[in-house]
Amino acid sequence: MIRTIATCAAALAVLAVPASAETLRVMGQPVATGLIQKNVEQPFFENFAEETGLEGFTADYQPVDVTGIKDTEQLRILKDGLFDIVSLRLSQVSRDEPTILGLDLVGLNPDYETGKMTVEAFAPVVDARLQEKFNTKLLGVWPFGPQVLFCEPEIASLADLKGLKVRVYDQNLAEFVSLVGGTPVPLGFPEVQQSLARGVVDCAITGPSSANSAGWPEVTSYTLPIAFQLAMNGYGINLDTWNKMTPDQQEKLEAGFDKLSDKIWAYSEELFDDAVNCNTGAEPCETGTSYDLKLVEPTAADKELVGTAVPNVSFPAWKEVCDATNPGCSEAWTAATGQSM
Repeated sequence: MIRTIATCAAALAVLAVPASAETLRVMGQPVATGLIQKNVEQPFFENFAEETGLEGFTADYQPVDVTGIKDTEQLRILKDGLFDIVSLRLSQVSRDEPTILGLDLVGLNPDYETGKMTVEAFAPVVDARLQEKFNTKLLGVWPFGPQVLFCEPEIASLADLKGLKVRVYDQNLAEFVSLVGGTPVPLGFPEVQQSLARGVVDCAITGPSSANSAGWPEVTSYTLPIAFQLAMNGYGINLDTWNKMTPDQQEKLEAGFDKLSDKIWAYSEELFDDAVNCNTGAEPCETGTSYDLKLVEPTAADKELVGTAVPNVSFPAWKEVCDATNPGCSEAWTAATGQSM
């Protein structure tokens, strides 16, 4: 027993040793989320020196779902220096830092263009907060894409969520689901497919491409393509790691992540329309598996409800939580975004 404890302690000690200047420990997006992780993120880190111009640097890249670490713990992991760079699942870590949710309140980003403006305005506020509280610098923010609804029971509108259990991934979305009479159920992405199959949840929300990659259309029958959020994610680097770099290295690293983020924005938009086609058996379907979900067109009432969610639901609910942990949070948001509530 003593030898076992000593061995575990030694292993943890090795994990906690800061990375050398040449090798950066990187935690990536879950493999289960699909094509952005597979086709854009992972290749970037596998060719890290070439992509960033940082000669001699390499990335030891591990998707979060193969590390044994929960994505909800990512900010704590970064703060402690167990990884140098993390592909942050921003909604999942927002319980540790609610300021993050200001990037993607329900109804705030109905399209990619609006999402880019929100990020440009509010990401500096999030970055400052992460540096102060979590010893983390934000290197970029990007979206998985419009988050839409998948259900096994028949639905014709958002009103039909009343009484149904709906998988959500952050507290702001949970508030909205509760508003329409559903029961929000927080679940990590890898757990959702089986939960739908077993009836643990009736419906779930994610992007069409991620749902296709994870096989959600195999266990659901209906999809309602109305954008609740854009599912913002980002890259964070441990400040100790950042501060060890020279100004030239820091400049190259930031430029590399700017290009990566831009590439994901463009790729995410390409994937969205194609994935909706794939999920509903329409053509063209070039990036996923073809299924036969019934496409439920959003009603006028649905569009109005989501369109007015920011002042009526999502901002007031977020303001209360964020200001309680980060005084002045909501004022910083209104000043940055130019929105008056």
